[in-house]
Amino acid sequence: MKLQRKNRLRATALGALAVSGALVLTACGSDDNSGSPEGGGKKTSAAASNIKCDDAKGQLRASGSSAQKNAMDLWVKNYMAACSGVEINYNSSSSGEGIVAFNQGTVGFAGSDSALKPEEVADSKKICKTGQGINLPMVGGPIAVGFHLEGVDSLTLDAPTLAKIFDTKIKKWNDPAIAALNKGAKLPDKAIQPFHRSEDSGTTQNLGKYLGAAAPSDWKYEAEKKWPAPGGQAASGSSGVASQVKAVDGSIGYFELSYAASQDITTVDINTGGATPVKATSENASKAIAAAKVKGTGKDLALDLDYTTKAEGAYPIVLVTYEVVCDSGNKADTLGTVKSFLTYTASDEGQKVLTEAGYAPIPAEINAKVRETIGALS
Repeated sequence: MKLQRKNRLRATALGALAVSGALVLTACGSDDNSGSPEGGGKKTSAAASNIKCDDAKGQLRASGSSAQKNAMDLWVKNYMAACSGVEINYNSSSSGEGIVAFNQGTVGFAGSDSALKPEEVADSKKICKTGQGINLPMVGGPIAVGFHLEGVDSLTLDAPTLAKIFDTKIKKWNDPAIAALNKGAKLPDKAIQPFHRSEDSGTTQNLGKYLGAAAPSDWKYEAEKKWPAPGGQAASGSSGVASQVKAVDGSIGYFELSYAASQDITTVDINTGGATPVKATSENASKAIAAAKVKGTGKDLALDLDYTTKAEGAYPIVLVTYEVVCDSGNKADTLGTVKSFLTYTASDEGQKVLTEAGYAPIPAEINAKVRETIGALS
C-alpha cells in the first residue's frame, strides 16, 4: 500500500513538472530567439508573444517568500526567455527578509505570505517617495502538513490535535487523540518530531492564523512570522523543513504543497468538521481562497481568509502570497520591468502555470483588480 501511494505521489509530481515544462516551452518557444526585435529592441519569440516586454530592461532584483519559489522559478524562466536582455533575480529567502529588503530599497518588489503591517507600510514611505508599499495577491495554495511515519500511509488530523502536536503537548504517534481520528490505523508507540521554520516566515504566520482560529483553546499564541511555541526542531525555508520530514521517521512539518509533491512526502488530511476529511490539493485550496474578501484600502489588495470554513471540499490551511510593490514612487530604472513582469505573472498564462505547479490561482474577480493596479503603478 505504501509503495503504491508513493508511486502515485511520484507520478503526480512528475506529471505536474511535465505539464509545467510544457507550459514553459509554450511560452518560451525554441531556445533560438532570433526573431525580429520587438518591444524596444528586445527579441520575443512568436510563441511567447503574449508576454509583453514593453519597457523592461536590465536586471530586476526581488526577494522574499520561499513559499512561492517554485512558481517564481517557472515565471522567471518563461519571462526571461521571452524578453531578451532582461534578468529577473528572485532570492528565495523568507517573507520577513523580503520585506526588510524592500523597505531598505534594495529590491524592486518583495514576496510575502502575509500582508504588510502598519509599521511596515510606514517604513515603505521612505522608499516609495510619493506613495507606499501595497500588497498584490499573486499566488495561492495549501499549506500542506507532511509527515513521515513508517508503516502509516494516510493520516487524518484536526485543528486541536495539530495544535497540540506543534505545541509538543501530544508527544507520541499512538496518542488517543490521534487514534480517535484514525480508527483502524496501526499507530506506533513512537515519539513525534515536529519541525518548524527557523526564520521569520509568512507560512508560519498563516499556519498560526489557522490554528488560532480553528483551535483557539489549544493554540494560545499570536499569529506571528517567528515560530512561537517551545520545543520542536527548526529548519531553514520550506525546502529545509520538507527535507527534514523526508529524512526523519516520526516527523511532521508544514510547507507548500509543491514541496510535498517534489519530495514525495505524504500529507495529512484535515478534519474540518465537515462530512469528510479534506485533502491538501490545489483545487481544494481554491475553494477556500474563493471566499476571501479584500480587506485592504485604496490600491492595497490584502485579503481576509476564512480559516474556519467547513464548506465541503474546502481545504482550510491556505496562504496567499503577495508581491509587495510601491503604488507610486518606484525607481525609474526598474519600474518598466516590475510592471511588465508582474503583468505576466497576473495574466491568464501566468496564473495557469500555478495549478500545474501545486499552487492555486488567485480568484478571477480579485485578479482583475490586481491587473488594474499593476497597470497604474508609477
